[in-house]
Amino acid sequence: MNIPFNKPFTIGGELENIARAVAGGHLSGDGPYTRRCHRWLEERLGCGKALLTHSCTAALEMAAILAGIGPGDEVIMPSFTFVSTANAFVLRGGVPVFVDIRPDTLNLDERLVEAAITRATRAIVPVHYAGVPCEMDAINDIARRHGLLVVEDAAQAILSDYKGRRPGAIGHLGCLSFHETKNVISGEGGALLVNDPALVARAEVIREKGTNRSQFFRGEVDKYTWVDIGSSFLPSELVGAYLCAQLEHADAIIARRRALCAAYRRGLEELENAGALRLPQPDPPATAGNGHMFYVLAGNLAARTSLIAHLKASGVHAVFHYVPLHSSPAGLKFGRSAGAMTVTDDAAGRLVRLPLYYELGDSDIARVVAAIAAFFR
Repeated sequence: MNIPFNKPFTIGGELENIARAVAGGHLSGDGPYTRRCHRWLEERLGCGKALLTHSCTAALEMAAILAGIGPGDEVIMPSFTFVSTANAFVLRGGVPVFVDIRPDTLNLDERLVEAAITRATRAIVPVHYAGVPCEMDAINDIARRHGLLVVEDAAQAILSDYKGRRPGAIGHLGCLSFHETKNVISGEGGALLVNDPALVARAEVIREKGTNRSQFFRGEVDKYTWVDIGSSFLPSELVGAYLCAQLEHADAIIARRRALCAAYRRGLEELENAGALRLPQPDPPATAGNGHMFYVLAGNLAARTSLIAHLKASGVHAVFHYVPLHSSPAGLKFGRSAGAMTVTDDAAGRLVRLPLYYELGDSDIARVVAAIAAFFR
């Protein structure tokens, strides 16, 4: 049997929750399951306010509005990220300013951020790649000294740890993903974490199509009306019902994924020691990733291409990750690079993501490892 790159799963009462939501007669946004998800996120992550969205892309778009991004405003971010990180700000007229990544974590290199700041800079968007936290103390310090907002793209980083804090709840705003490829899933789905109290009221309005509907339901106004820009960023209650069951088992899910990553590392260490490939570096001091991803770095682009083809022929679906935004057609049109992108270009040409999902078995890991070893032999 083939080993897929990813496999959606259920772990608890997802289907029962969905049935109860249907029977309860509330399928639109912000029903009881959605509210339970909000409470879980606020309590476990330590954010000021959590708001479920229909995707992490939606959460990023809300963050761009809250950050006040307008035409010509610059936003510093890595190029080695998914397109939504940049697109959310480009939609407001913003200019992504791409900064190179660190060779150890493949995260935004905080040492290069300050040199990229200009009079037009409005925000910094660190991306916690593979669930490994960025160096947030340094990034927040730079933002504070220059009067900038920090918007964390924590799509991959739920329940990772940075010096006792949770990614997404460290900057002014944080964005999570519950896409089926993430650790905790709802098919599609995301959340905006609002950590600056001054932004909470407007975040609710933007999420509710620019109306003060949330205030109306709390009895704070006698009717609701259009008061600001916004869109329909709410997910269905069915999404909240599925997600609620996943969140209840989030610790077990992440423990399993960390164990799978450790198994990959044990199986591939001999190849790394022989110089055939490079494995992810250990998490930086005082941080802990969440087992979101396991990748290897081949020697060059040709070796990466051949390895992926070999794994496919062996029934193993592995993928590369990403085409850097600074060299993409839209990135060249809408953004610019701040300095050389040496590490980004190197990693993008060599990285291979291996299959990783909750139901992946130890025998599956052994089969993937054996296929990689056979390639290098």
